[in-house]
Amino acid sequence: MSIPYRHVEKLIVNQHAKPPAAKHLTNCDGFVLILPKAAGQIDWQSLPHGEHLAQRAKRQRNARAADKDWQTELPTPNGTRALVVYADTEASSFDRLSAAGAWAKRLLETAPTRVAIHAAGTGDATTAWLEAAVLALLTAVCPMPTRKSPADPLAPLQRIDAYGTKTLRVDLLRAQVQGNHLARWLTTLPGNELRPAHYRRLATALARQHGWEVEFLDGRALRKHKAGAFLAVTQAGADDGGILRLRYRPRARRKAPRLALIGKGICFDTGGVNLKPAKSMFGMHEDMAGSAVALGTLLALSLLEVDFAVDCWLALAENHIGPLGYKPNDVVTACNGTSIEIVHTDAEGRMVLADTLALAARDKPQLLVDFATLTGACVYALSTRYSGVFGSRADLLETMTAAGRASGERVWPFPHDADFDEALKSEIADVKQCTVDSEADHILAARFLQRFVPATIPWLHVDLAAGNHKGGLAHVPTDITGFGVGLMLQALLVDELLQRAAAQ
Repeated sequence: MSIPYRHVEKLIVNQHAKPPAAKHLTNCDGFVLILPKAAGQIDWQSLPHGEHLAQRAKRQRNARAADKDWQTELPTPNGTRALVVYADTEASSFDRLSAAGAWAKRLLETAPTRVAIHAAGTGDATTAWLEAAVLALLTAVCPMPTRKSPADPLAPLQRIDAYGTKTLRVDLLRAQVQGNHLARWLTTLPGNELRPAHYRRLATALARQHGWEVEFLDGRALRKHKAGAFLAVTQAGADDGGILRLRYRPRARRKAPRLALIGKGICFDTGGVNLKPAKSMFGMHEDMAGSAVALGTLLALSLLEVDFAVDCWLALAENHIGPLGYKPNDVVTACNGTSIEIVHTDAEGRMVLADTLALAARDKPQLLVDFATLTGACVYALSTRYSGVFGSRADLLETMTAAGRASGERVWPFPHDADFDEALKSEIADVKQCTVDSEADHILAARFLQRFVPATIPWLHVDLAAGNHKGGLAHVPTDITGFGVGLMLQALLVDELLQRAAAQ
């Protein structure tokens, strides 16, 4: 099985500082003209095919719809389909990306091969709107796994020309799309095609392509490490689970802050002995989304050849039922010596993450970030529009929240106070895995996980409530969103999250 994440590498993206002339649209199938809202009189004659556009705009005004998006066919040999849209210069990143996603969907309905985009105006807002439009188009044409017969045809788009700026970060946009595409593609795969052994082979193939070092801790190795929390989850199923570690090292071998990414990779979650009802079990092949986001982030950072070292730890397992399955009131011990009283076998994600976090922490990274579709409580609190973020330092939570606003992948910080630990006190072990009533379970899960990260290591936990949002989210057109890749690129490469973590 091959992963088509390189699809957008073949797509040409050009940018031009000057506005387009009519001749530039001659061979284009589609044209997006972005106009500022409430900008007063538009100088249509300065735009390509301005007379035609002015006449069409006049009809919009007569219909009392002057600020509504509209489309027309330009007088070009191809009959270029022009989409004229009005953009708020004060719009948030999320609103920009949502609007751009809607434009991309409309534009791609006619399967164009070449598209031009022009944002009238100057300044940062113009660049931001162009960037959003390019990102939305690149994301929309990424092929997703399908077993339909016949399969849906691939989008034929081959070229995008952006007019109005030459400051687009095309390499960053392309890397973000590829990382997000990988995360969405893996998460979409059916559970019978992405069991832990399949996942390991796919990730190892990626490692060969990108020069990552690979280490796999199978059941035998985990028993040597005394990783009882992880092994409790896997003991009911096939012994193909384990922790896959992928290492990216920059070409310049100088000392650099090291980042550890950890992802929950439960390839299917039945709930275990505390079996999920049918409605809740449907879609549980997506319970490995956290690992896909960690892997997609690693891919994007590798493509950008960042100058800091990255370790990616994927906790690959399935939560099965069976006569050997772990059960409530069992007591197991994680590799850092913490004993855990089992309360609910459907809280398996925090179990596999516990040992994975503890093992990752042994190398003393400057920052440790984990991703997981961990709790329904986070969805109840935020819906699937936001994801929750927890952490050991307030300044890093502020950085992540700001990165969420800037990237359009919004996160909200939750309380992480020590008095929540009272609910996890056990009579026979160091800690309870969770509580029976699940009150504030997303907060209790974070309090549980922090026990496996030494206080000296900065740590962030992202509960991916927005991993699946019906109809897509922002510019991402699929229900499975790949949420987290864009957030991390913004936090790491623009907002200096890693440098902030290493500074104290």
